[in-house]
Amino acid sequence: MKCPAFAAVVTLWGALVLVGPAHAAEQGTAPRADGFAGCQDAKSDAALAGSLCARFSAPLDYAAPSGERLELFVRKFPAPGRSAGQVWLVAGGPGESGASFYPLLKTLRAAFPGYDLLVPDHRGTGFSSRLCQKEEAVDSAGGAALEGAEWATCFEALESDSKRTRAFTLTHSARDLSALMERYSTGRKTWLYGVSYGTQLVLRMMTVAAPRRLDGIVLDSLVPPETTEQWDLSHRSAVVDEVGRAVLAKCDADPGCRARLGGSAVAAMQGLVDDPKLSEAVPGGRPKLFFGALLDSPELRARIPLVLSGLRSGDLKPLQQVEQDLEALGAGFDRFPQSPVSIPLVAVISASENNARPDLTQVQVESEAARFLFVSSLPGQLVGRTSLAYPRDEWFGKSPTALPPVLVLQGDMDPKTPLAGAQAHLRLLPEAAGVNLFTVKGGPHFLLFTAPDCFKAAVSSFIQKRRAPRAACSL
Repeated sequence: MKCPAFAAVVTLWGALVLVGPAHAAEQGTAPRADGFAGCQDAKSDAALAGSLCARFSAPLDYAAPSGERLELFVRKFPAPGRSAGQVWLVAGGPGESGASFYPLLKTLRAAFPGYDLLVPDHRGTGFSSRLCQKEEAVDSAGGAALEGAEWATCFEALESDSKRTRAFTLTHSARDLSALMERYSTGRKTWLYGVSYGTQLVLRMMTVAAPRRLDGIVLDSLVPPETTEQWDLSHRSAVVDEVGRAVLAKCDADPGCRARLGGSAVAAMQGLVDDPKLSEAVPGGRPKLFFGALLDSPELRARIPLVLSGLRSGDLKPLQQVEQDLEALGAGFDRFPQSPVSIPLVAVISASENNARPDLTQVQVESEAARFLFVSSLPGQLVGRTSLAYPRDEWFGKSPTALPPVLVLQGDMDPKTPLAGAQAHLRLLPEAAGVNLFTVKGGPHFLLFTAPDCFKAAVSSFIQKRRAPRAACSL
């Protein structure tokens, strides 16, 4: 649904030696009857204490189940005491592993009390089989992230083995998720949570291969409809700019903010992007991109007028502080070996599923960006990636015919998956089971992380009563 520091938190829309029965002796823990075994990294990392791990074998291509296979990794955090059931947590991206949930266990425990938390790594991410098997290995030069010469050799391998590359599809990943849920089902209550790209994956699974037991679904930062060009990745800068201008307009409507800034926030931002010397002071020399990254955090975006005021007066301290805080925001998500985002998978999925303009050129990207005050890097990253794309299959743009109760959590200041896009998607979903939209006023993307109190209140109510709270939530 993805500034470098924030990449581990939200991408486009976040070393285990042994985790399976075949390696139980090395792990030092015998596999349990349910296929899980103690995780070796749980012994050395308090954040993972008590977790259990398993690997599941799945077809590379579900149309050829007897052909090549890959491994899917899943980590389980057992509930304290007696378990009430399971919650499956589906990460965003694409390219983000389940490690993006590890720093958020406290919030998840409060929202889903008494439940086991199961966290899979999508095919191509984390400890599951990777697109570039050598270059993305955790024991390679750059670890799970590509480094130096690995970029060239990785993408050469993707091109040379295009059949394997094009098997890392959204639909195959959806079938993976269904197979995992069936394999590790306990027969008790089962809930499914997806965020950003994870909402697209969850809905594709419910369309293609819904699991037999599912009591409800929570969709955090729902993606727009797949067939709607207005909000696809190639138009991400327009989405970011709309939220950024709303932040500036809020300052302009506040006499105190205008006075502290010494005038209009919109004019100050325009003056910054038009002044090459001022722009050089901003990290990367690209103020539109840097300030766009601040929109993912309510606390950081609120400091945009202060940073603009400092730049205008020659005081760089507010800018330097917000840069440090932006880095710190993502630091907790980068500490696990499987944390690095898989850029190869980002390239394959985004080019195939979420780019309505495959012929987009760099000239177009720059021309469109010229009229914005805030931009995303995504449109430029889509240029020239079509060689890795796979053909869209029969499930593209389709909606599930049936759903259990659904809770959609959406921020009205989301710079990645806009509220209007989520509302358009909701109109396409079946209504029989009840779809609850809970809007967080001032909420950005990934509300589990950016609005934890609102998240806990909404999810707890949904789990208990099958509906969202009646009271609104604001940041």
